[in-house]
Amino acid sequence: MTMRGISELVLGLLPIVLVLLLWQALISFGCAPATLLPPPGQVFARMGEQLLDTSFQQDIAATLFRLFAGFAIAVVLGVAIGIAAAVSPPVNAAVRPLVRVLAPLPKVALYPAFLLLLGFGHESKITLVTADALFPILLSTYYGASIVEQKLVWSALAAGTPPREVLWKVVLPAAMPSILTGCRIGLVISCIVVFLAEMITSTDGLGHVLVAAARQFQAVDMFVPLITISALGLILNGLLGALRSYLLRGFPEV
Repeated sequence: MTMRGISELVLGLLPIVLVLLLWQALISFGCAPATLLPPPGQVFARMGEQLLDTSFQQDIAATLFRLFAGFAIAVVLGVAIGIAAAVSPPVNAAVRPLVRVLAPLPKVALYPAFLLLLGFGHESKITLVTADALFPILLSTYYGASIVEQKLVWSALAAGTPPREVLWKVVLPAAMPSILTGCRIGLVISCIVVFLAEMITSTDGLGHVLVAAARQFQAVDMFVPLITISALGLILNGLLGALRSYLLRGFPEV
């Protein structure tokens, strides 16, 4: 790892350490009762125990399945629709009003309808994740594809590239930085939404674990799924960042 990578890692971990210190300070100085805000050491110890439990592992697997499925669908749809809208005026004319209407809409408001249509299983939660993660990816893709310099397209055509292949060999690679930025935003939203959906209605998953612990007034067990989903989001974001650096290694700045 280079010195730049080490410094970025330290700067990234510093805010987390400060939050943990503030958390502990609130308890140590009596600002918050330990029954409502348990010490971080106690929470992480309990988290270590839970991670060895098969039932908790299954809850993590259920959350990750819904997250990955919804996010993958959002990526496919967002990239396809975004590029189509950028290169085709008729598609743009059809998609733009829908985006303006639906993008600001809180998708969780549609969750009761998803439950009625798709049931209480994976399908409704995956659909909610897809609906929320779709628009950041779509808009980023559209923006990235729209600002591709026309001279790149002309150069590719002049070099003998078939018009149908220009989209895949010129427009998509040139728009990739913007697409991957939208994917990182969509991934964060996916983590939030899948947890929220499981809190509202579910029999498994990390959100369900939190609600079940809250009903039994188990403060420590309430914090475990919160820390777990945060850690999963941090890991997944790091992996996506590494993928972005690898895919964009030929660009001047990554």
